[in-house]
Amino acid sequence: MLNTIIRFADSAEIPAIASLWWKSWHEAHATIVPNTLVELRTYESFLDRVHQNRPILRVCGDLGSPTGLCYVVDEELQQLFVSSAAKGTGAAAALMTDAEFRLRGAGVKKAWLACAIGNARAERFYQKSGWCNVGKMTENLDTPSGVFRLETWRFEKELS
Repeated sequence: MLNTIIRFADSAEIPAIASLWWKSWHEAHATIVPNTLVELRTYESFLDRVHQNRPILRVCGDLGSPTGLCYVVDEELQQLFVSSAAKGTGAAAALMTDAEFRLRGAGVKKAWLACAIGNARAERFYQKSGWCNVGKMTENLDTPSGVFRLETWRFEKELS
């Protein structure tokens, strides 16, 4: 049974979190986003992002063996990923509940998230979690080579 208790990330597990995020991102996105973006999403780029976001990064899984991650920025649920082994275990739902709790706690009334167009598994999960696909938007993604513009789906949820 996988541990689905949500906690802050420990600095000692930064490489493991980066590996989880890198693998999960590529599993979900490699075939649905432009190859240029796939090439920019290296393990090192995820390692940098984990270092930058560790103070707000929430994870599940045993210490040193994270199986999922998420974080929120302002009114956006910016990232939510789980490992292949954690899919179907409730880990994503626990991370979503934690993210929504944090958003509500920050006074957010309507939260949003971006989802890669074509990520059907994520789309189903978000809809099952009460999020509504309100259409397409262009997202400015930070990469090691600068901003990459990507058309995504925008999901929103009333949190009040």
